[in-house]
Amino acid sequence: MTAAPATAPPTTAPLAGFTVAVTAARRADELSALLRRKGAEVIAAPALRIVPLSDDQRLAAVSDDLVRRPADVVVATTGIGFRGWVEACETWGTVDGLLDSLRSSRLLARGPKARGAIRAAGLTEEWSPPSESSAEVLDHLLARGVQGLRVAVQLHGEPLPDFTAALRLAGAEVVEIPVYRWTQPEQTAPLDRLIDALTCGGVDAVTFTSAPAAAGLLARAGATGRTDALVRALRSDVLCMCVGPVTARPLMAHDIPTTWPERARIGSQVRALAQELPARFPALSVAGHRLRLRGHAVLVDGTVHTLSPTLMRLVRALARRPGQVLDRARLLTCLGEDADAHAVETAVARLRTALGDPALIQTVVKRGYRLALDTPGCG
Repeated sequence: MTAAPATAPPTTAPLAGFTVAVTAARRADELSALLRRKGAEVIAAPALRIVPLSDDQRLAAVSDDLVRRPADVVVATTGIGFRGWVEACETWGTVDGLLDSLRSSRLLARGPKARGAIRAAGLTEEWSPPSESSAEVLDHLLARGVQGLRVAVQLHGEPLPDFTAALRLAGAEVVEIPVYRWTQPEQTAPLDRLIDALTCGGVDAVTFTSAPAAAGLLARAGATGRTDALVRALRSDVLCMCVGPVTARPLMAHDIPTTWPERARIGSQVRALAQELPARFPALSVAGHRLRLRGHAVLVDGTVHTLSPTLMRLVRALARRPGQVLDRARLLTCLGEDADAHAVETAVARLRTALGDPALIQTVVKRGYRLALDTPGCG
């Protein structure tokens, strides 16, 4: 007689039980979907708004000038920016002249997206750095020499003063191409709610896909008097996952710890988050079970048990000193100002039921409660 197959252990999405914030304006839906696929609850609130400049006379004037006097070197910094520039010239009927001008220039692409946009326009780039860094593009230009050259730089949402100043100091004539700019969202209420959630412990990680988004979050906190509270949260309880080191710079300027994947892609960003966020919460062996805390849930042997904020505060307090006895007075602080001593017993009973095994939390008579840690010698 064939033996019945063993029951497979439960599988858990790596971000189940966590709440992750998305600050992106572009591709927010795509990033949110990837995070939800990993099991996360997602709060999406754009920290910036992209304002296209297709009707901007400054962009039109710069484009006409480059048609009349082509640049020796053109630097494309972003794919969306380069495409937007070409599309704007299409609306003005000047795209053929622009493309002819660009064909006579040496084209540099900051990264693969900019390189793809150049090629999509029927052009060919001369060089692109492996690091996708503006600093490496600058080093390349300065090493080749720019004395007496006309260098056009496509901006990406904000000025690049250090980049352009270094070129001018080296003797270049610099033409800035303002394709689009960043500004605060039209509706700031979602961003304000996100800042509330970040500062009150309702978010476990926040994602950034651009430096202006990181700067925009900090700027909005400053405008509403919550910079200190936000920075404290981002330095301690909230994991800041950036798409790359350039994106992280506004946060690093505030001494906020940041991390990013090896490749600056949102897919890589989500995979890195799915590894790093759970690793912040070590597993405990409790009453013969494997216990792991998450942001708003507890995993017991791989099964997700979603808890209320009150019960999460209670189990966090117990897990913060695993195996040690916590008296009722200390646990009472987890339940709110109006709770009484009896409320601790009620909350512990609810927590035992929610976790599925009363043995996980042990009552120590006349002393309090503790997690029933399997490690000997606890007490």
